[in-house]
Amino acid sequence: MDAGTQTMIENLQKNTGKSLEEWIALVQSEKLSKHGEILKMLKEKYGFSHGFANLVALKALKTDAGSAENQDDLVKKQYQGKENFWPIYLKLLEEIEEFGSDIEFAPKNAYVSVKRKKQFAMLIPATKTRYEIGINLKGQPAIGILEAESKSNAMCSHKISATHESEITDEVIEWLKKAYQAAR
Repeated sequence: MDAGTQTMIENLQKNTGKSLEEWIALVQSEKLSKHGEILKMLKEKYGFSHGFANLVALKALKTDAGSAENQDDLVKKQYQGKENFWPIYLKLLEEIEEFGSDIEFAPKNAYVSVKRKKQFAMLIPATKTRYEIGINLKGQPAIGILEAESKSNAMCSHKISATHESEITDEVIEWLKKAYQAAR
């Protein structure tokens, strides 16, 4: 388990008076099986922030990277039926690894979180026809290929959409590098 997740688990206990295991038991007693349902219940009924609600939901459903038996299998599962995006993923990995030695790739159920001290990007095979690169650049206006993320529960402030490896241009890499540099 990474240090950030461990800190969140400790803070969950401090902030709510209940352990992660107690919250998971509560979610299971409510018989909620969808991530969004769990988030909604924890936020509305217990006043959770998105981060804590997301942590409990991922752990309750065992869809986080730490619960996966094999992280490589978790990533490969994301690309089943979306194999055309595998070259995009590999190119992004190669480019991002060049930014520094302090980068962590943390596979989740539907995406790979890219972290430094905090998450600065997400690599998402969103649909069979669209690949999304989530980027955290709070306060940055949307410019050109950098679109503002409009989802209210978005874990990134911006996104860049792609359909082919050739669209992973120097501009895409520069936006990712800017987010990396801001994630100190």
